Amino acid sequence: MPDPLFLAVAGAAVVIGAAVQSSVGLGLGLVAAPVISLLDASLMPVALLIATGVLPVFTLAAEWRHIDWRGLAWGVPARVPGSVIGVGVVATLDPGMLGAAVGAMVLVAVGLSLLPVRVRPTPGALLAAGTVSGAMGTATSIGGPPIALLYQHEDGPRVRATLAGFFLAGITISLAMLIASGQAEARQLAAGAALLPCVVAGYLLGRPLRRLVDEGLLRTALLCTVAVSGTVLIVRAFL
Repeated sequence: MPDPLFLAVAGAAVVIGAAVQSSVGLGLGLVAAPVISLLDASLMPVALLIATGVLPVFTLAAEWRHIDWRGLAWGVPARVPGSVIGVGVVATLDPGMLGAAVGAMVLVAVGLSLLPVRVRPTPGALLAAGTVSGAMGTATSIGGPPIALLYQHEDGPRVRATLAGFFLAGITISLAMLIASGQAEARQLAAGAALLPCVVAGYLLGRPLRRLVDEGLLRTALLCTVAVSGTVLIVRAFL
């Protein structure tokens, strides 16, 4: 089991990240990933994937009626080849440098999203975003930005429910591939399980924020969260 210091510091990051994600739709990975990486990089990405895999269950229980099933039908299957790429990165390459490149692309995408041109979740865009998300999520545990950018103009419940559905399916795929390829250790699984109470606490703390986010602040909050995730990926590569 993780030592008390790890649980205290990483647990606090998970609580904050879960609160952000329960209101905006994503955020647990981008807040907790750099903290856990600094405390014990050998626990990544499996420990955080376990923690982030539980939060979507709570979100879906509350807002499943708002899921964009068509979007999931196109985006989730594309996560499979992306996850294969991510497994290869974890096994052979430095995921930090990949994260830096992906982070730079995320920041460029955020900048482009501020232009008058509106990107919609079309089948082609969902296939591309699902593939990139699979590689990012499996290699770095931060896979939400590509999908989140496609749904930035939707209402709060639809964004949160659709992202939750995508996260639950995608994280399950990523964990299964990491375990099957021998990239998941018992201590990583134990660390992830130990952080689950913090996920529950963060979800409960974030529920009151939903009303504020849904009152015209969702797109701003979503873009800020995605931009921070891109920055985090870049910073992690040099730590």
